[in-house]
Amino acid sequence: MAQPTFSKQPPCLTLAELAALTNAALVDPSRGGQRVRGLASLEEAGPMHLAFFDNLKYADQLAATKAGACLVSPRFEASVPAHVAVLRAAQPFREFVKIARELYSDALRPQSWFGNDGIAPSAVVDPTAHLEDGVIVDPLAVIGPNVEIGAGTVIGSAAVIGANVRIGRDCNVGAHTAIQFALIGNNVLIHPGCSIGQDGYGFVFFGPDGHLKVPQTGRVLIQNDVEIGAGTTIDRGSLRDTVIGEGTKIDNQVQIGHNVTIGRRCLLAAQIGLAGSLTIGDNVALGAKVGINNHLKIGDGAQVTAMSAVKDDIPANGRWGGHFAKPTRQWFREIVAVERLVRDSAADPKGEGRE
Repeated sequence: MAQPTFSKQPPCLTLAELAALTNAALVDPSRGGQRVRGLASLEEAGPMHLAFFDNLKYADQLAATKAGACLVSPRFEASVPAHVAVLRAAQPFREFVKIARELYSDALRPQSWFGNDGIAPSAVVDPTAHLEDGVIVDPLAVIGPNVEIGAGTVIGSAAVIGANVRIGRDCNVGAHTAIQFALIGNNVLIHPGCSIGQDGYGFVFFGPDGHLKVPQTGRVLIQNDVEIGAGTTIDRGSLRDTVIGEGTKIDNQVQIGHNVTIGRRCLLAAQIGLAGSLTIGDNVALGAKVGINNHLKIGDGAQVTAMSAVKDDIPANGRWGGHFAKPTRQWFREIVAVERLVRDSAADPKGEGRE
């Protein structure tokens, strides 16, 4: 980044050192001693910055860049200005991220917002709670009875951890997050403002005495290496647990209903709504604002495009989209057919020439 205001100043590395960190090759080895002190976009980079290029949409920015060095694929290598050192890579952005992780390792995992070490004096920790060595609890957090928290975990300011919750090691619970009825694995990152383990939306509707509430007696189980974006809500189960599989990454403002099971290494973009009792397989990718009806099954490896509404099961490796969602090839054919009808109608508004 050009102005790392909120990050530590990264170490200054040579291009030879950067190439050694990645699968990139320095095209001109004589520039191996040239130093880089940070990362930046093509348009913001200066002579001491490393940038990357892998999209023709930004060709004008590449031509005008003042970057000292640039990661680029062999396809675009000849387009790099002469004053820019070239690091050739098959996947420039992937290698750029590897370097970013090295230079800005402090940004990979949130720490105490206040530089706190240990338990803040204003935090409330029940005497029956067990916190391993190295747990950080920020000001005004509340930790309830019989809670267990593993070493290296950070509990953010004003977070509330309900009775009997288990949180593993090297986790982060963001400020103003509320957690109850949950078992959480290791290396789980929960960003601020999440609600985990609250009642699911369960009622017997329109009875003689109104809507009859169904007790929600299940739990939320979050496996290792999960990341949960800010403002996300995960309801606890009613008859079965709500489960988030290992390595799954959830964006901001996602609603996950009761009894939902999400597999391993799934990707859920922002503002998704998952109704109760869904089963989602491994390696599923859901675009932003996708809505999925209850009691459906989404197969392993399926992908759903943004803003789709799903009312049917999706088979493994299916590519679906639309409202209501269907296989994308069918969806696209229907869109083209409707556009053709509209175009023909506009060209012949009175239907002249038709039989």
